[in-house]
Amino acid sequence: MAYKSLNSITKSDIEALGISGDVSEKLLRDLEDIIHGSSTPPETWIQISRRILHPNLPFSFHQMMYYGCYKDFGPDLPAWIPDPKVASLTNVGKLLEKRGKEFLGGNYKNPVSSFSSFQEFSVSNPEVYWKTVLDELNILFSVPPKCILEKDTSGDNPGGKWLPGAYLNPARNCLTNGFKRRLDDIVIRWRDEGSDDLPVNTMTLLELRSQVWLAAHALSALGLEEESAIAVDMPMNVESVIIYLAIVLAGHVVVSIADSFSPREISTRLKISKAKAIFTQDVIIRGDKSIPLYRRVVDAEAPLAIVVPARGSSCRMKLREKDLSWNNFLGNARNLRGVEYVAAEKPAGAYTNILFSSGTTGEPKAIPWTNISPLKSAADAWCHLDVQRGDVVAWPTNLGWMMGPWLVYASLINGACMGLYNGSPLGPTFAKFVQDAEVSVLGVIPSIVRTWQNSNSTSGYDWSRIRCFGSTGEASNIDEYLWLMGRAHYKPVIEYCGGTEIGGSFISGSLLQPQSLAAFSTAAMGCKLFILDEDSNPIPPYAAGVGELALCPHMFGASSTLLNGNHFKVYFQGMPTFQGQVIQPLSYLYRGFHLF
Repeated sequence: MAYKSLNSITKSDIEALGISGDVSEKLLRDLEDIIHGSSTPPETWIQISRRILHPNLPFSFHQMMYYGCYKDFGPDLPAWIPDPKVASLTNVGKLLEKRGKEFLGGNYKNPVSSFSSFQEFSVSNPEVYWKTVLDELNILFSVPPKCILEKDTSGDNPGGKWLPGAYLNPARNCLTNGFKRRLDDIVIRWRDEGSDDLPVNTMTLLELRSQVWLAAHALSALGLEEESAIAVDMPMNVESVIIYLAIVLAGHVVVSIADSFSPREISTRLKISKAKAIFTQDVIIRGDKSIPLYRRVVDAEAPLAIVVPARGSSCRMKLREKDLSWNNFLGNARNLRGVEYVAAEKPAGAYTNILFSSGTTGEPKAIPWTNISPLKSAADAWCHLDVQRGDVVAWPTNLGWMMGPWLVYASLINGACMGLYNGSPLGPTFAKFVQDAEVSVLGVIPSIVRTWQNSNSTSGYDWSRIRCFGSTGEASNIDEYLWLMGRAHYKPVIEYCGGTEIGGSFISGSLLQPQSLAAFSTAAMGCKLFILDEDSNPIPPYAAGVGELALCPHMFGASSTLLNGNHFKVYFQGMPTFQGQVIQPLSYLYRGFHLF
């Protein structure tokens, strides 16, 4: 569709979109005032988005303003520009205001102008950058690392060894109160589908910690071997978060299984991981439907199952003789309620979670996360999405996929609160939850946004508490994300692209940079990207080119092993080198992208 330039728009053009004459007249006057007072299209658009546009106006009018503003401007159309004062209050902004000159010397100007230089600094100075971030996150080590990165000289592990000598427990870092939070801070807000007119449920850090301790004690009572693989096949709800943290706190290894999987898919993952037990739910309730989950686990010939009831205190079916209800499981540790569970501190390279590729083209790759991977997730949230104490972070996902564990660590380690809706995220009840839970960081996938827009399911709900959106999982659409930004008075969408193998992103956005729609603005902190030409040679930095994306293997938190494959052969064999170092292809990752 061809749009008029802003100074060509008439009152009748606005009325043709279904806007009344009086409102159209006022909108046109306000638009003329902005045009006369602005010097550049980006400045004009920012003023329009702040002073004229609101969610109740037809989206066609939003499009008229956006495309009219940028008519003949060029390929990159900023939909959001950072305010310098607000940027200085972000996590990275505060750090650079305090230490920018120390990091960048005389080249430092301010957080916005110097962000790209800081990203380059994070790549060239990993010792300084990652020590700084771990300090900012207040990460607790029972034994501190000897250094940040011990580079590989044998060629067997191109990614090197991160945090050598360190011992820690990621769950302990989620449950510790300190300068970021108090014990009475609310760390989970949730609602069950069907209870949408009731107040949002809340759980404090003290309450979460007590329940995780109890579940960890009950795990110990099962008598499993140390570092046993324990599966979780449940919806992303309060109980599954408690179980996840308890498994990690006790020093075992979570096996992530999506609650949508068939018995065959469940069985495959249980066998690859050699899981000794599985936590599941009796059924999944979605509207009037009751979807059997425990039945699928039984058909998968799972080992010992601990079964959580979807509603109430008792399961809806008879369990196998060897299996335990959630209440009976916790009953094994009833005398230890309120007693601290001393975290099992493990080496930085020890496994904490086994996740899987989709397996659509064969056996799924079993990808172990180490104790460092959760720190990568938390660091990405700290830098790229600016997650802080006081934020409520919601992201429709599941512990079977990497964004489930990511959400746990990204919120809790940063002192923020998780927002969990136990139901479908596609309809108006989820939009109401976002409003009622006062969500400030909302993660999405494009297909969810498309459904919201087509069904108008967000209409009438106040999303003004949102500071930014995050988007991952699929390639984004410009108009759908213009619509999404408009629901929250034009807060930015931070594109977040990475993979299970990385524990986070390799390319993303930042609240210290202008953000265009369906586009990235920066390589992730600590990440160096390459574009390979048709001869597999890296294109020089800042030169235009088209090719396959690859990255430097020194990625903090990235996996270095596979349970059912040779990691080096899968990811590095046959790849070109850059300055004597093999680089890693990204063709195995899951989404298209537009980098500007």
